[in-house]
Amino acid sequence: MNLAHVPLRVTVGAFFLNSGLSKRNLEGEAAQGMHGMATGAIPQLRQLDPNRFAKLLSYSEVALGAALVVPFVPSALVGLGLTAFGAGLMQLYLKTPGLREPGSLRPTQQGVPIAKDVWLVGAGLTLLLDSLTHRRHHLRHH
Repeated sequence: MNLAHVPLRVTVGAFFLNSGLSKRNLEGEAAQGMHGMATGAIPQLRQLDPNRFAKLLSYSEVALGAALVVPFVPSALVGLGLTAFGAGLMQLYLKTPGLREPGSLRPTQQGVPIAKDVWLVGAGLTLLLDSLTHRRHHLRHH
């Protein structure tokens, strides 16, 4: 792992671990609410039971968080995972009514908590692109 990636990976990884662990016992109305919001953006998720969806989301966040904090998982791989996760949240932001100002990308007050997750896409792309350009540079000079 590139030493310069450590602060980003540890802080984002800790955030994901905490988020995933806090969802591990999510059931009932809370799971239904989360599932309902997700299916509005990604209709294919309707196939999942809300409680199962909450468990899978929890496991996914814990797995991504763990991959970010352990040094032997390549930054390009965790960057790809982080970018995909962030892109899913951006899809949720863009497709959920009431989260954006009409005709704009600007968030409403209700949209700010999800719109701010655009940083996940930026962090993921940073890890991915830095890893790819570093590898290409390393191969060229050896």
